[in-house]
Amino acid sequence: MTEATTRTFGYDETLRELPTEQGVLRYHEAGEGPPLLLLHGSGPGVTGWRNYRGNLAAFARHFRCFVLEFPGFGVSDPTDEHPMAAAPQAVTRFLDGLSLGRVDVVGNSMGGIVAANLAIARPDLFRRIVTVGGIGRSVFSPSPGEGINLLMDFTENPTREALVRWMHSMVYDPEVVTDEMVEERWTQATDPDTLAAARRMYGRKALAAGMAAAEASDRPPYWSMLHKITAPTLITWGRDDRVSPLDMALLPMRTMPKAELHVLPDCGHWVMIEQKEAWESAVLAFLTRPGGS
Repeated sequence: MTEATTRTFGYDETLRELPTEQGVLRYHEAGEGPPLLLLHGSGPGVTGWRNYRGNLAAFARHFRCFVLEFPGFGVSDPTDEHPMAAAPQAVTRFLDGLSLGRVDVVGNSMGGIVAANLAIARPDLFRRIVTVGGIGRSVFSPSPGEGINLLMDFTENPTREALVRWMHSMVYDPEVVTDEMVEERWTQATDPDTLAAARRMYGRKALAAGMAAAEASDRPPYWSMLHKITAPTLITWGRDDRVSPLDMALLPMRTMPKAELHVLPDCGHWVMIEQKEAWESAVLAFLTRPGGS
C-alpha cells in the first residue's frame, strides 16, 4: 500500500477557523481536489469530526474535504437560535466565506435535512448530494422513533446510563459503542451551553411545540418539496435504523427525480461508522462517476 492509501489525519492538524459576522465557524480540512462538504448529524456530544473522522482518509484521496461544525454543538461559536434554524445559514456563510462555489455534499441525518432544504431553495449550490438516513418522513413506522425518544430522555435527564441507551439505539451491533466513545460524548453533551442548545431541539416541550407549529403552518414541509431537488442524489440507509426507520426513504426515493437508494444490512443509524468500508465504496463510486451536472 502506498502512503496515500494509508494516510490518516489528526484533529489538530486539520482544524481550521472561519470568522464570520455571526461568530467563528470551525471546520476540518483535508485532501486535494474538487470540494466536498461534510455535514454532521445531531444528538448528544455530536461533532462533525466524530461523525466523519474515520472516513476522512478515504475521501481525502479524491476530494478537498471540509467537515463543518454547526453552531450549537460545542465546537463552532454558540448560537441563540434553534440549531436547526442556524445550520443552513452557517453552510451558506461557510461556502461564501471560503469562495468554494458549487460543491458536493454529504449530510448525515440532520446534515442531510439541512442539505435537502438548501438544495430546494438553491438548486445551484450542490453538484451531487449524499444523505445518510434521516430525510423524508415515516410512512409505516411510528414517529418519533425509538432513537428519538431515547434522545429526548437523555436531553431531559442527562445521565451516563441514558446516554449509553441512546448510543446503542444508533447501531445494530452494540459492540460498536466503546467506552472511549461514551466518554467523549458525555463530556461534550453535558457542557452547559451544548446541553441548552440540545434542549431547544430535543426537549419534549420544544419538540411538541415544533410539531404543533408545523401542523398549524401554511408553509409546506420540506419532505413535500423533495421533487424540486434536481442534483443527482445518493440516499444511504442502515437497514436496521431505529432512529429514522428505513420506510422514511420511500418518499424521497420516489419523488426525487435523480435519486438512488443504497441500503446496508446489519447497520443502524451510524452508517458511515458501522459499515464504514461498504459505505465509503458506494459513496465514492457515486461521487466519482463520470457524467452528471
